Amino acid sequence: MAMIKVIAERCKSCQYCIKFCPKHVLAVGDKLNAKGYEYVVPVNMEACTGCCTCARMCPEGAIEVYK
Repeated sequence: MAMIKVIAERCKSCQYCIKFCPKHVLAVGDKLNAKGYEYVVPVNMEACTGCCTCARMCPEGAIEVYK
């Protein structure tokens, strides 16, 4: 199983990672980072295949995927 780490302080909540994830692993959380954005969090990790699409789509480099 893969693991996704979101670096909250880099996330600007553009939601590209959510839109392009084929397994719907990520969602916008309810907490704010220091910049005032609600950052993305993993909500369905058991479905993650480790395809890294979320990390490739992130313009801020806020997502790391570990297999």
